[in-house]
Amino acid sequence: MSFITRQGASRAFKFLAIRTGTVAISLIIAVYLTIIVANLGGLLDQIKILEISDAVYERIRSDPRFAQYTAEERKMIAEEMIQVEIRRLGLDKPFIVRSFIYLRDALTLNLGRSFNLISNTGSREVRVIIFERLSPTILLFTSSQLIMFFATLFSGLYLSRHYGSKLDKTIVSLAPMSSIPGWFYGIFLIILFASVLKILPYGGMVDAPPPQDKLMYALSVLKHMVLPLTAVFISGFFIGVYGNRTYFLIFSMEDYVEMAKAKGLPPRLIERRYILRPALPPIITGLLLGLIGSWMGGIITERIFTWPGMGTLMYAAISTNDAPVIIGVATIYAFLLAVTVLALDVIYMIVDPRIRYG
Repeated sequence: MSFITRQGASRAFKFLAIRTGTVAISLIIAVYLTIIVANLGGLLDQIKILEISDAVYERIRSDPRFAQYTAEERKMIAEEMIQVEIRRLGLDKPFIVRSFIYLRDALTLNLGRSFNLISNTGSREVRVIIFERLSPTILLFTSSQLIMFFATLFSGLYLSRHYGSKLDKTIVSLAPMSSIPGWFYGIFLIILFASVLKILPYGGMVDAPPPQDKLMYALSVLKHMVLPLTAVFISGFFIGVYGNRTYFLIFSMEDYVEMAKAKGLPPRLIERRYILRPALPPIITGLLLGLIGSWMGGIITERIFTWPGMGTLMYAAISTNDAPVIIGVATIYAFLLAVTVLALDVIYMIVDPRIRYG
């Protein structure tokens, strides 16, 4: 038995080592492709150089200190200033060279400084900008994911016990509603509860001006969360319940479940040990990937509710061609996704004996 245990541990270690290597390679490729796309294959360099030239010439035209120089002298000064700025930003190197420098910096989480965006504290550090916007997104989207997970889990378990009931048929018939994105429901919720009934705010994260009392501030944030959280919840609830119900029904039809029933085991024990546990891998996968995905926010949903999260940040970064911010967000998400994939492999071996012994 000890030999089998050592052999199984050796196989598991080898499997995790190979998975770590493949995930690392995938991470590097994904980050590098993001760098290429975010910089428009090098075209963004030319745009940036043109912006530098415009800014320098505008500065020389508007600064009275340069009025004493001739047009030719002003042009020479401008060209010198432009070249200094180009060298400072590293734009004098070929893009293919700088792309690998960007890759190295991204993989070491040296995310650099943004081109245009700034944080609320006035910082241009990409790391500061991202983490400043991450908290509101986690507050809204991660909360909605956790609420939805437990609501769909227990609802799916309940429906699997009452297969074919009126409630079961109703939920199944409502599952296509989840094909509609959350922001679409958000528009109707705003019209109804903010515009017509006037009982909830149109958007934002907190009242203006923000309450000074911590309790009142928290209540104000909760009030502003109601509509966007409800919109996200409605868009994913019915399909989530349908999916979990289906998992539980599939596993409840296995031969070992029928054998457990024939032995006279209590229904709750059968449900917990022979139905719920084998269904854990896909359920846990959905939870972890949903949580990681929630940290990226939702661009349209956040724009509709003027929620200052990652979605709004990505919209601003894309609108202003702020490549460092786009690369920074994609890099952090890639790292989180890679860690999640490896964590899932370990969790699968713990919760599913078939994978552990295989």
